[in-house]
Amino acid sequence: MANRIMDPIGRLMGLRYKSHPWHGVEIGKKAPDEITCFIEMVMTDTVKYEVDKISGYLKIDRPQKYSNVLPALYGFIPQTLCDAEVAAFAIEKCGREDIVGDYDPLDIVVLTEKSISHGNILVDAHPIGGFRLIDRGQADDKIIAVLKDDAVYGDIRDIADCPPAVLERLKHYFLTYKDLPNTRLDIEITHTYDAEDAKEVIRRSVVDYQMKFENLDNLLSEV
Repeated sequence: MANRIMDPIGRLMGLRYKSHPWHGVEIGKKAPDEITCFIEMVMTDTVKYEVDKISGYLKIDRPQKYSNVLPALYGFIPQTLCDAEVAAFAIEKCGREDIVGDYDPLDIVVLTEKSISHGNILVDAHPIGGFRLIDRGQADDKIIAVLKDDAVYGDIRDIADCPPAVLERLKHYFLTYKDLPNTRLDIEITHTYDAEDAKEVIRRSVVDYQMKFENLDNLLSEV
């Protein structure tokens, strides 16, 4: 997938300034089969980190209230957005008309057997499937991927070949990680989908991003 924003002005700016992980990092030339992911959290994190959309720096979103254990690397796919196209795909698959995008970058979990000590890193991964998660009427898909060349998971190319226990751990995490005292959650996973659907969600999220930020490359060229 071509990246107009990083060619050539963005590349020159990146030599001097830290690239914004959402807008200034390429999704990868082989996307959606192989994608670059920005990792915000690792399996040992006890607070939820996420990228501040304005500055591009990691910030603490919230401490985890309970003993939820993140079972994989967690982050997002650069230059993606969950908006109208992603929501339309969820509507088509769910048979509901009340779904909208959550207006965030597309989330991703990356399976690896390695112990990675911190987030704020880029990794290359292969999408193998995902969860169609609906959070209070918003499409909040979670793409599931495997770390490129990982010794244990690296050869998996579809979710059918992923150990069921791993998927159950991921599902439990996403259905409970927002639990807070005295609050009622309205979260459901309507489908666990395969690599083909995951890649379609990624394609649609790229379209949503390009529609939202269609003038960003023009603005950068005037810097």
